[in-house]
Amino acid sequence: MSEHDSEQEVLRLEGLRKSYNIGKPTEVEVLHGIDFLLRRRDFAALVGASGSGKSTLLNVLGLLDRPTAGKLYLLGKPTHEMDDAQRTALRGSEIGFVFQFHHLIQAFSALENVLMPMMVIGGRPAPKYVDRAYELLEQVGLRGLEQRRPDQLSGGQQQRVAVARALIARPALLLADEPTGNLDSKSAAEVFELFRKFNREFGCAVLLVTHDPRLSDQCDRTLTLVDGNLQSDVRTEIGPAR
Repeated sequence: MSEHDSEQEVLRLEGLRKSYNIGKPTEVEVLHGIDFLLRRRDFAALVGASGSGKSTLLNVLGLLDRPTAGKLYLLGKPTHEMDDAQRTALRGSEIGFVFQFHHLIQAFSALENVLMPMMVIGGRPAPKYVDRAYELLEQVGLRGLEQRRPDQLSGGQQQRVAVARALIARPALLLADEPTGNLDSKSAAEVFELFRKFNREFGCAVLLVTHDPRLSDQCDRTLTLVDGNLQSDVRTEIGPAR
């Protein structure tokens, strides 16, 4: 990835707000005007206490929910002006998701689970995606295990499949929600290093939601939410040399 590419804007929020039960006595605003920018080189943690708005923000960033007000640009495209079909298409091509629970389909092999996003979009995946799925599974250390079902893999291996699945479309943005919460410390460290690898090699911006200070301390940047407000946005020098 060139220096120019690493500076490319991936995500930009301007005055983003989110309310629920609009127009009702129970109306409540959860996000109160969030502004920040992510570029391709960014490897950031999103932290905050329970109830601070992290999940709400992640759903909006992932184009799973719409903001009530403000603007959200993904690769310079104004998602706040798009209809549902346009948002769904953009989400499928440019955003990868990794969750605390891997959500693999038990009846499918590791390879088929990695290919699932492409199968949802277009049915039978093109040969280039099959080749990419094999390549990704090798990169996450699962070469030779492509045909195993999830119940034949360890928890750490299943989460590696989920990481490969999130990256099959070569997204510009990877959103990870407590991705190591169910893993032992060794597996957690290995999954974290996978995020680092793909951020560095493919220029995939990473935003990692975590309660674990051991993880957030290893990120290059920490965004802290407090009661729906972005209280701080701090860059560190702790991460590995880029």
